[in-house]
Amino acid sequence: MKSEISIGLLGLGTVGSGVAKILQQHQKDLRHKLGVPVLIKKVLIKDEGKDRQIALNPDIFTTDIGGILNDPSLDIIVEVMGGIDGAKQAIEKALRAGKQVVTANKDVMAEHGHELLKLADQEKCDLFYEASVAGGIPIIRTLEDGLASDRISSLMGIVNGTTNYILTKMKKENMSYETALEKATELGFAEADPSSDVDGLDAARKMVILSSLAFSTEVHLDDVLVRGMSEIQDGDLELADQFGYTVKMVGTSKKDEEGIEVTVEPIFLANSHPLAAVNNEFNAVYIYGDAVGETMLYGPGAGSLPTATSVVSDIIAACRNLLLGVNGKRLHAAQYERVMKEDRYCHAKYFHRLLVKDELGVLSKLTSIYSQHQASLQSVMQHPIKSEGKAEIILLTHHISRQQHVDIMSDLEGIASVISHYRIEGEESV
Repeated sequence: MKSEISIGLLGLGTVGSGVAKILQQHQKDLRHKLGVPVLIKKVLIKDEGKDRQIALNPDIFTTDIGGILNDPSLDIIVEVMGGIDGAKQAIEKALRAGKQVVTANKDVMAEHGHELLKLADQEKCDLFYEASVAGGIPIIRTLEDGLASDRISSLMGIVNGTTNYILTKMKKENMSYETALEKATELGFAEADPSSDVDGLDAARKMVILSSLAFSTEVHLDDVLVRGMSEIQDGDLELADQFGYTVKMVGTSKKDEEGIEVTVEPIFLANSHPLAAVNNEFNAVYIYGDAVGETMLYGPGAGSLPTATSVVSDIIAACRNLLLGVNGKRLHAAQYERVMKEDRYCHAKYFHRLLVKDELGVLSKLTSIYSQHQASLQSVMQHPIKSEGKAEIILLTHHISRQQHVDIMSDLEGIASVISHYRIEGEESV
């Protein structure tokens, strides 16, 4: 029986400091749960002269990552330093050294997670990554354990707090996009370079991780259709509200007999859907299971202590496996072959906002294009604008394929300018 469990912490930034704080403050609780103390023995830092707001013995600080990864006395390596290449190499070296690994790195797990999990299986080690998606929400453990007996058919998630905060401020307080982004940056919700968030890449990486788990398939980043916030035009939020929708940046993943589709984009989400009420920096994941039906997990998607809570929950899981001698017993191999849906099999309702010449016969030409592509229209309306000789036309389709949508957009050239378009989701939920 081990008398203590020793941890090597790679990184002491926002999340790393939160992990150290929780391990310090909750030591009595951890000892009660596990029967042994869990102690940080080494910490990788970048700047030895930096003033740190946490009471750790400076003797455990080091700038030598090799000294941590090669230390045989360390049981668990916790990677919270960020980045991709360096973090991937560190995780690989730790696993090959027979150490258990906990990471909060969504970038690494989205791009290299499949190979790292295979390596963990090979080396009979644990690799936990709960904090890589949705901060303090236990979504990974829910998919792996809580819903392990169910078959997931789809999931939708607001998994980026920055974009959700911006859209909330734009809708609730009538802020401009620029002002809302500035406010998000001031509050620490957005990075100095917010492109990964607002372009949808951050959410896409998280949806790769969730989709791979939910469907036991190797979903890749290139499989995700991504549209960013630049697709949102002036007036779109007000129009969405008129029709009973809310604009949200949502990751959607669906699986049926035709395969898997994964998207991250701004959508028109029915106000009746629970995700429509998720505001500010909060995250939520809505899951559809054959047995459980519909369920949603909601909570803080980022921040030092919420994310650190998920990291520490993984540390506890790795500790328990160590004490029981069962590390690396859970296999991560995909159960199903990766089959991604073709556009002709991806169906949804669509909102199309068009600018046309205000002249006789233009509406007939528009509806003719939809008819040629066998796209049924739910409603057609002219939206008043202050532009002489121009008219704005709003069209809502019934369910059509993404291929029909793309073909219609192409055929509209020369007749109409497409101001914006959105997929419509959530109307089937009460």
